[in-house]
Amino acid sequence: MISLIIILWGCLLIGLMAIGGYFMFRKFLKKLPKEDGRSIMDWEEHYLEQTIHKWSQTEKDFLEELVSPVPELFRDVARQRIASKIGELSIQKNEATITHATLIEGYILATPKKDHKFLRKKLKEKNIDVTPYESFFKQSKEDYQENWREKYKQKNS
Repeated sequence: MISLIIILWGCLLIGLMAIGGYFMFRKFLKKLPKEDGRSIMDWEEHYLEQTIHKWSQTEKDFLEELVSPVPELFRDVARQRIASKIGELSIQKNEATITHATLIEGYILATPKKDHKFLRKKLKEKNIDVTPYESFFKQSKEDYQENWREKYKQKNS
């Protein structure tokens, strides 16, 4: 009986270490420099620093509402990633302040498709029309990782 408990305890520890290792490895990969010498996390921090003054309290509260379904343990990481994508879009559009449209577009671009269902529901609650964003909903997050700027420019041309 004791040996069974020890075996189960060992399996539990190995499983928990594997899960922790997986998340640490993902973070390690995001910190590796790319061709331009900066990592994904460096770019996220850069866009946040460049656009921190553009955020109004209304947009901050709206972003907080959008990331609310994310488990609290991962919410800070999700908020940073989404806010940096929104900041990147704001810089690309040369906006003086972050708008609701840019916030919604950035949220769509920064999140996987499974999170879009919640966004649609939240926008419906707020009486915001989703039609202008349908083209973004149709493309998955992976489609935006490569050449998203060209696709964005083609759409707006």
